[in-house]
Amino acid sequence: NKKGLIANRGEIATRIIRACKELGIKTVAIYSEVDSKGLWVKKADEAYMIPGDPIKAYLNFYKIVDIARSTGVDAIHPGYGFLSENADFARYCEKRGIIFIGPKAQHIELFGDKIKSKKAMREAGVPVLPGTDEPITDLEEAKKVAKKIGFPVIIKAAYGGGGRGMRVVKKENEFEELFKSATAEAEKFFGNGAVFIEKYVENPRHIEVQVIADKYGNVIHLGERDCSIQRRHQKVIEIAPSPSLSEEVRRELYRVSVKSMFKLGYESVGTLEFLVDENDNFYFIEMNTRIQVEHPVTELVTGVDLLQRMIEIAEGKPLPFLQEEINFRGYAIEFRINAEDPSKNFAPSPGKITSYYSPGGPGVRIDAAVYKDYVIPPYYDSMIAKLNVWALQWNQVVNRARRALDEFILRGTPTNLPLLRQIVRDKDFIKGKFDTGYIDKKLPTFNLKGETIDPEELATAIAAAIAAYHKL
Repeated sequence: NKKGLIANRGEIATRIIRACKELGIKTVAIYSEVDSKGLWVKKADEAYMIPGDPIKAYLNFYKIVDIARSTGVDAIHPGYGFLSENADFARYCEKRGIIFIGPKAQHIELFGDKIKSKKAMREAGVPVLPGTDEPITDLEEAKKVAKKIGFPVIIKAAYGGGGRGMRVVKKENEFEELFKSATAEAEKFFGNGAVFIEKYVENPRHIEVQVIADKYGNVIHLGERDCSIQRRHQKVIEIAPSPSLSEEVRRELYRVSVKSMFKLGYESVGTLEFLVDENDNFYFIEMNTRIQVEHPVTELVTGVDLLQRMIEIAEGKPLPFLQEEINFRGYAIEFRINAEDPSKNFAPSPGKITSYYSPGGPGVRIDAAVYKDYVIPPYYDSMIAKLNVWALQWNQVVNRARRALDEFILRGTPTNLPLLRQIVRDKDFIKGKFDTGYIDKKLPTFNLKGETIDPEELATAIAAAIAAYHKL
């Protein structure tokens, strides 16, 4: 692989370019019309604009593969989101003689189908949540199923994710109304109103296991991440390893993850997501067949560069290490910095960044694609940067996180930094005690009024007022 195209934007595009540079691979970036000032566009060796709709630009795989072919590209990395879990894209790359940096199309397809993947995992010996095996559209049938599983249940869109078409039903008498609104939302967002119903685990911990496998049947895990701190099913903070998992559960999670991926013949990096209830029972919920947003925490505790390994596996290289050669050291925490206003119900806040100073010092890593005077476009996900901190002990990493978040200056548009600063000062977070209900419980107790006035502007205003006063 001498030249790679990055079929993505933002911080992940920058991250892939860095991985390629260290491997001596030339890079080709793509961008939409509104993204011409993107950092990744500047960092790549070549960059090509895809005109038209700002979102479709990153989804038009015929156009992307044409660019790859005409610029002599050997391989395409899809990043996360956009085309990263699109089996047709993976197949089309292969058909046109370009390496798709990711798993086989059949695995992308299998895990993109929540029902088939649950069945496959159950057969591979992995515990899954009790629920329907087939999508349901009929209300009466759905009622019967829900009663059989036992309330609370969760209704989920069968053909989409991101929290859309998802409803939690705690009591039988609420079922009909919530079923109707979930199917209507699924229809609106995914063009298909089919849903399925499964047991709802109240306030579980959300634990995911990172696996990596080559084309020669070598499968290993790189530990787990705790992604319990979420808002509306979107992760906000991710931690490696989980500060609250028993050694017994941890070992069992690793065992079933590696075994199932070996049985299925999976290759590339991948993440198996589990819910762990208060009695330490765990259930597989889904598998992500791509690099995750939160991959840096795993890199920090293992020293393994996941992007570089992913590229080399796609080229046909064997894994350069065995399971026993992976050493886990310390703790890492990732904070997603989003352009959204926590004091206004997290409304997205695109706009111009007037000042930007990212933190540094020991154990601090920033993955970002923004800078001073950059204008955040309104068309994409609100995440603009990721702050990762690492330290040997849990209490040290929390102290470091506090220090780094306080150093982070990002002005011009509201961000969720005020929320993150409150979380790292919260006694339950400091004790490592949290589940997926954490943010909902804590939000009313947090002060989310960030800095509303730029201190430099304030100083200028005061100086002007003093000058005016002395002139009187």
